[in-house]
Amino acid sequence: MKSVSARGCVWGAGVGALVAAAVVDLLASGAESGVHWLQVAVLLLGGSAVLWPAHRRPPWLTPQVRTVAPAVASLLCTADSVVRSGADFGPGEPAILLCLLFVAVRHCPRKAVVVCASLDGGAVLALPVRAFPHQTDTMLAYMLVGLVLVGLTVAFAAYLRSQDYRRTVAVSETRRSERLAIAADLHDFVAHHVTGILVQTQVARMMADNDSDDLDPVLAGIERAATEALASMRRTVGVLRDTDDAADRRPVGDLAGIAGLIDGFASPVQKATLHRGPAVPDTLPHEVQAAAFRVVQEALTNVRRHAGDATQVTVGLRYEEGRLAVTVSDDGRGGSQLPAAAHGGGFGLVGLRERVTALGGKLHAGPRTGHGWEVRAIFPG
Repeated sequence: MKSVSARGCVWGAGVGALVAAAVVDLLASGAESGVHWLQVAVLLLGGSAVLWPAHRRPPWLTPQVRTVAPAVASLLCTADSVVRSGADFGPGEPAILLCLLFVAVRHCPRKAVVVCASLDGGAVLALPVRAFPHQTDTMLAYMLVGLVLVGLTVAFAAYLRSQDYRRTVAVSETRRSERLAIAADLHDFVAHHVTGILVQTQVARMMADNDSDDLDPVLAGIERAATEALASMRRTVGVLRDTDDAADRRPVGDLAGIAGLIDGFASPVQKATLHRGPAVPDTLPHEVQAAAFRVVQEALTNVRRHAGDATQVTVGLRYEEGRLAVTVSDDGRGGSQLPAAAHGGGFGLVGLRERVTALGGKLHAGPRTGHGWEVRAIFPG
């Protein structure tokens, strides 16, 4: 919450500074030669393009439109000023154009980046022509300053764009790895049921040879095991999308293994307790149990990484209305004793979300009321 409010304060300060700079432009222009309406149009157009809230932008207001239209209007204003010597510039217009240059480099499609960025950068470099059309040295000095500002803006925006790309790739790779892990679990799920089918089939054949009257329950068990195997395969095989033969398979955990996780996690300074509802069955599908195990495992790992000051960690398992609810909560305030290199890349929850949603469930992770963190997963039983 603090980070959100701080971000809002920074945004508000930036908006206020941009509006104040634009007002300075208008006052300076009007004091010298009266209001130049083309310059007013540039400031309004550019200010709207920069400040229009993202969630309220119409579909046609793409990054290309936002960055090109004000730049073209500014270049037209500069050309008109050279012909009629009727306009100057202040801090507002260059600030708006530099903001739009940032938007162009970071958000425009790859094919349009060069055109949009060139127009915005060119509009910034052309501004000194308005004020110093006959003072070459002064004009070149202002252009040099503008070139430095343009270069810094382009470099910063390009760096952030590369970071955005790297994060997108990392998230995609994490999801793909998690799908591969789920697909690898298919062997364990189906092998478990098929082995049961094989054993019961052998027993059925022996009973058939002895003309036993107890053959019917064995055949019912075979039918049940086959049905469970098909259900496991149907729920899991959907994750086999465009993947090669998977790499190493992970060991599959279950609900019983969660108690072992908690015992291994607890320490003298951190207590961990498990609250398992009496209605939680032991006969849940193996893939659901494995996913619940992974949720608890990842949540406990994150407590170690990001909430080393937590003193109480609570794991809950509840089964209501045919759904399994898994919750892991802590009372930490975000303190950690681990070095920064051990904090991980922050994609564990991405993989968990992929695994949970692949089974038709939902995952939520966020702060608790007051302080602490909670991870909650709901699985169809």
